[in-house]
Amino acid sequence: MLIKKRLPLVLGAFFIVAGINHFLMPSFYLPLIPDYLPFKNAVNWLSGLTEVAIGIGFLWPSTRRLSGWAMAVLMILFIPSHIHFIAIGSCVMEGLCVPEWVAWLRLIVIHPLLILLGVWMGKSPPS
Repeated sequence: MLIKKRLPLVLGAFFIVAGINHFLMPSFYLPLIPDYLPFKNAVNWLSGLTEVAIGIGFLWPSTRRLSGWAMAVLMILFIPSHIHFIAIGSCVMEGLCVPEWVAWLRLIVIHPLLILLGVWMGKSPPS
């Protein structure tokens, strides 16, 4: 199936670029980290490193399942950030600002779909 062959490459590229962006534009991500989490810079760096590792893992058939499960877990760990974003009005000064309904859509539709996609990739046999 073409989707099954291309999807890991698309996910790999997406996660690698997203992860690198944590290092290139930390000011975009730091306000999205809830205030109750200490060491925001470390959280941002760890998130970026994890995303890059997941992305690289999607590029090789032998590590795709692990990357799928890691993706699902990471998306679950990002839920507090999405809730925090909604709590602060879906807008970060000089950063990401979206209508509140977009933030809710991201939290209750898109994010669960990403979690399910990660589980699906994690359960898929290596190709």
